[in-house]
Amino acid sequence: MLSEQHIIIIKSTIPLLESAGSALTSYFYKRLFTHHPELKNTFNLANQESGRQQVALFEAIASYAKHIEDLAQLTGAVERIAQKHTSMNVQAEHYAVVGHHLIETLRELAPDAFTSEVEEAWTQAYNFLAGIFIAREKELYNERKLANGGWEGARSFKVAEKIKESALVTSFIFVPVDGKAVINYESGQYLGIEVVPASSDYNEIRQYSLSQAANDINYRISVKKEIGSETPQGIVSNYLHDEVEVGDEVKLYSPAGDFFFKDRATPIALISAGVGITPMQSMLELLNQNGYEHPVHFYHACEGLKQHSFDQHNKSICDNQGWDYKVWYNSEQSDEAHKYHGFMDFSCNTLPLTNGHFYLCGPIAFMAFAKKSLLALGVADDRIHYEVFGPHKSL
Repeated sequence: MLSEQHIIIIKSTIPLLESAGSALTSYFYKRLFTHHPELKNTFNLANQESGRQQVALFEAIASYAKHIEDLAQLTGAVERIAQKHTSMNVQAEHYAVVGHHLIETLRELAPDAFTSEVEEAWTQAYNFLAGIFIAREKELYNERKLANGGWEGARSFKVAEKIKESALVTSFIFVPVDGKAVINYESGQYLGIEVVPASSDYNEIRQYSLSQAANDINYRISVKKEIGSETPQGIVSNYLHDEVEVGDEVKLYSPAGDFFFKDRATPIALISAGVGITPMQSMLELLNQNGYEHPVHFYHACEGLKQHSFDQHNKSICDNQGWDYKVWYNSEQSDEAHKYHGFMDFSCNTLPLTNGHFYLCGPIAFMAFAKKSLLALGVADDRIHYEVFGPHKSL
């Protein structure tokens, strides 16, 4: 456990951390990859290139320092990160490597302020937090290894089907090469996939939301092709779209994620934009299979009909169940009564504002707009749940 003196010292360094900002974590990652280039096979280099990972790590470090006296405030963040780590096969030994370079980064960037007392406090603080992550990730790995259809590490799957869902989204259905069962998952969770694109010098691991309800037999992800980018962003999506074919093999890690449908016996609103429809797809299919007895509202926004995935399938589900189905197109009008033009309208008098739970997924700007709109209409913050693709960001 951390001593009172350690806590006092950690809190005293908060102004130093805030003044350094994400420059601290940028320096850290550069140092880490210089000494351990093999870790580029684990980290998402697209997020490094965009700067999103550096910002996310800085926010996590700063939050840890600020809440060092009340770590219960970080429970959600710890679970989210631990889930993500298991989809990348992060192991206990990685923490010592990361910890060493974090401490050395602090020493090199702030040599005067980084006294022996500060070093001891931050070393103890890091090791304490690392122990929490290691223990939780061990639990998750063991649970998935022992579950029916579960496994440990990477498992070989082959592409059984490749289905074009819209102009930019293609679904991939994976079945295990060994022919055995696959572990079930919660609707809303994602799958870690490891591939080796010819255009990359490293193995690439990405996470994609599972886009169907669990069935013990196979997995489906639905991937948007990222176009017009010269950065690592889109390397994997383009590889999957352009090079991976039916019969090809990939490595998958067990489903993970802390964003998923929880049956609270209340009305549900599934709200998405663009490829953010994928976890909502899994939730909708689960609710349909289970004959959910409470009102369901499925709202989706996208550029237009050509980029609208699962349209007729989802309309059919909602029509059959008597559920509310609405769509907003940004760039075109539609003659269909349930389709609208422009921004999604949250004040259309059908949403369960007083007692429903709201699930959001899509671009960060869209989710921030959606959450702000819902809060303004009186929806309680604890009834709004969301998933950010890539490094987490608060809305």
